Amino acid sequence: MDRFFTAVQTRTENYLTRRKAVKAANKKRKRTVKGEILDWISAIVFAVVLIFFVNLWLFQFFVIPSPSMVSTLNVGERVLVSKNMYGFELYPEGPQLLGKYRPERDDIITFYNPGYESKGPFFNIISTFLYMGTLSLVNIDRNDDGTMAEKLYVKRTVGLPGDTVRISEGNAEIKPAGASEFIPEEEFRADNNLSDGPHRTLDASRYEGIKAWGRLAGWRDSGLALSTAPSYLSDAYNALSDRSYIGDLYEAEHQAYIMQTQIDPSSLSSRSSAQEYENGIYVPDGYVLPMGDNRDNSTDGRYFGPVSSDKVNGKVLFITWPLGRIQSV
Repeated sequence: MDRFFTAVQTRTENYLTRRKAVKAANKKRKRTVKGEILDWISAIVFAVVLIFFVNLWLFQFFVIPSPSMVSTLNVGERVLVSKNMYGFELYPEGPQLLGKYRPERDDIITFYNPGYESKGPFFNIISTFLYMGTLSLVNIDRNDDGTMAEKLYVKRTVGLPGDTVRISEGNAEIKPAGASEFIPEEEFRADNNLSDGPHRTLDASRYEGIKAWGRLAGWRDSGLALSTAPSYLSDAYNALSDRSYIGDLYEAEHQAYIMQTQIDPSSLSSRSSAQEYENGIYVPDGYVLPMGDNRDNSTDGRYFGPVSSDKVNGKVLFITWPLGRIQSV
C-alpha cells in the first residue's frame, strides 16, 4: 500500500511540475490576436461542455412550452429541474443509474414525450447539446409550424403503481392500490393534503355537444353516412357555441366507441375499447400516470397511458423566471 501511495505522489509531483513549466513558457510567449481568439474559443467550449454535463447530471433549466400546467407553470416560464432526484441519466434518453427513489404522488416531473418524432440521432445530439449547454436559451428542435417541439413533457404525477384512474366528462376518480372503490380526485386530494393545482376550465354544459360529436364520429367510422345519423345528435353538436374547440377529446373518443358498439354489438374490438374507458387506466409496477394541471388543455396520460419510471428524468423544484414568479413548486 505504501508503494502505491508513493507512486501516486511521484506522478502528481511530476504532473504539477510540467504544468508549472508550461504556464511559465506561456507567460514568456508573445500574445497574438489569433492566440487570444483561440483562448476565448477554448474557454467558451469548456464552459458549454461543463454546463452540458451539469444539466445532464445535476440540474437543468427548462422552458415551459405549452399551457398544460397553467396556472401552476405558465407558458414561457423557466424552471429548475433536479436531474438526480430519481437517478443519474448516463446520457440523454439513456439508462438511469443509481436510481434509489421513484416519483411520488404529486411530484411535478419531466419525462420523454412518448409521441416525440425523432429527427435522427445526429440532430438529437446537436439539439440536446445546444439546449443544455446554453441553459435552454437555444432550441433548434422545432415543429413544422415553427413552435418548439416537445421532446420533454412536464406533468404532475397523479397515479402510482397499483392505482387505477378513471376519467368521466373530464373529472378524474382514483382507486388507490388495495382500495375497492373510486374516490373523486378533488376529495382524494383534500383527504391526503395534496396540491389543489389540478383544475377544470371547460363548462359542463358543453358535454352534451361533446358526446354528440363523439357519437357522430363513431357513426361515421362504422361506415355509415352522417346524413343518416339521428337528428338529435346533429342538433346537440350544432348547438355547441364553438365547434372548432371540442375541449375533451378523451370523452369524445369514449363516446365514439360506445356508438360503434351499439351499431355492431358483435364487434369485440369496439366493445373492448369502450370497456377500457369505463374500467379506467391501471398503473402497473414501475410506471406512473402523469396528467396536466390544466385538465382541459393537456395531452397527458389519458391519451398515451402510464409512463415508465425509467423515462422520468427529473423533478421540477423551482420557478426561476420571471422574477415576480420565483417560488418553489
